[in-house]
Amino acid sequence: MTWEPEIEELRRRQAMAREMGGPDKVRRQHDGGKLTVRERIERLLDPGTFHEVGELAGRATYGEDGELTSFVPANFVMGRGRIDGRPVVVGGDDFTVRGGAADAAIRGKQTMSEQMAHELRIPLVRLVDGTGGGGSVRSLDADRRTYVPFNPGWEHVVENLATVPVVALALGSVAGLGAARVVSSHYSVMVRDTSQVFVAGPPVVARLGEEVDKEGLGGSHIHARNGVVDDVVDTEDEAFARARRVLSYLPSSVHDVPPRGSVADDPERRDDWLVGAIPRDRRKVYKARPIIESLVDQGSFTEIGRMWGRSAITGLARLDGWPVAVLASDPYFYGSGITVDAAEKITRFVDLADTFHLPVVHLVDQPGFVIGTEHETAGTIRAGARALAAIYQAQVPWCSVITRKVFGVGGAAHQNASRLSYRYAWPSGEWGSLPMEGGIEAAFKADLDAAEDRDALLAEITARMDQVRSPFKTAESFLVEEIIDPRDTRPLLVEFVHLAAPLRHPGRTARAMRP
Repeated sequence: MTWEPEIEELRRRQAMAREMGGPDKVRRQHDGGKLTVRERIERLLDPGTFHEVGELAGRATYGEDGELTSFVPANFVMGRGRIDGRPVVVGGDDFTVRGGAADAAIRGKQTMSEQMAHELRIPLVRLVDGTGGGGSVRSLDADRRTYVPFNPGWEHVVENLATVPVVALALGSVAGLGAARVVSSHYSVMVRDTSQVFVAGPPVVARLGEEVDKEGLGGSHIHARNGVVDDVVDTEDEAFARARRVLSYLPSSVHDVPPRGSVADDPERRDDWLVGAIPRDRRKVYKARPIIESLVDQGSFTEIGRMWGRSAITGLARLDGWPVAVLASDPYFYGSGITVDAAEKITRFVDLADTFHLPVVHLVDQPGFVIGTEHETAGTIRAGARALAAIYQAQVPWCSVITRKVFGVGGAAHQNASRLSYRYAWPSGEWGSLPMEGGIEAAFKADLDAAEDRDALLAEITARMDQVRSPFKTAESFLVEEIIDPRDTRPLLVEFVHLAAPLRHPGRTARAMRP
């Protein structure tokens, strides 16, 4: 006698699980422009590497003879696989089974996916397409009871923010606990027009007297601009590609350091156009992203959160193959001044860099915190002070390149002034407690008010101050360490990352990252 009958039963149950919610529900998923959870996992991972855990979990019905008559699989599929050869954990909602809401097995499987990533010290990818919480009111009717809410396994979700890279892809209508799973990550993506994220959906909101559809309530056009998610793509395949790319810059866990990638660009490359990248006219803006692209390895810059906090640019890149975190200013928005959104974006990004031991390259053009009634009302100074604290608390190697303005408390946030000032300035740099353009009128108000020819005196004082603000004057007093030819910036940054590489220390940071 062998166990062949049981093996046949195993194969039968596995086949039933792989049917998910059945042909009709799968068809509806496809008709809605969405892949099934198993198709998603197949496209995300390296081919043939998925090892499923808990495939047989679900709700079974048995006949009087004890034989299995029907089986509804758990609507959460999880297991291990590989991305670019590296082990990862992936867990995804199956919307074809009760719309991704909880059933008898989802809690244990979701919790195990989080715990597995943490204890094996490997990245986690969440494919979120449903609520993933306690299910609908229909489940309460079936159970004939209610319960005090709790979030099963949430301790692992919180712990993973401090230990392993977590990527969350919102791939459908995501509500409640599912929405919390999306934002409790290091990098999150929505698919335009097919995914929405909200605390509660339109039927629940309608009870408050607000009639709105899913897209109007929680579409990507809302959440890409308020920072709920980091990025928006047009297709699910693009979302998978973004997940793979972002993970390529990060270590498998905080217990490692980011590995060096391939070297495909000249470390000594000097782009001549950089010498004129910053306009001589201080009132003119310029495009910051081409400067970033010129300095890092060609094609390696991956921006994160482009549509929110837009006066700050954040992203991951490589320098001579080494992964780095890039922070820069965008003068097209508020003259690159720090708003509440920009401050929150900077805080979260610096925490990400510090958590995963990424050296920071900061291209600085910072006139300070944005001023005025609107921004005082918004609480800019508190959000800005939090960003300043994040920068001072970060332990990773840090290099600042001053390309233009550095003014006030906000400008002072370009690095931790108590550490070694690994810093360069371009000849276009200017700095101080206040920009000259506004500071002259404030400092010489009495003289200007008393002058017979106010404009002439203002021009005279401005000309005098133009001599004072020369960056060479600052360098003479060693208050800025090096003024460089902009074309030399890339070779110097390459030197920085080679010096920084042995200074990166594996292990947890003192401050765990929060959503």
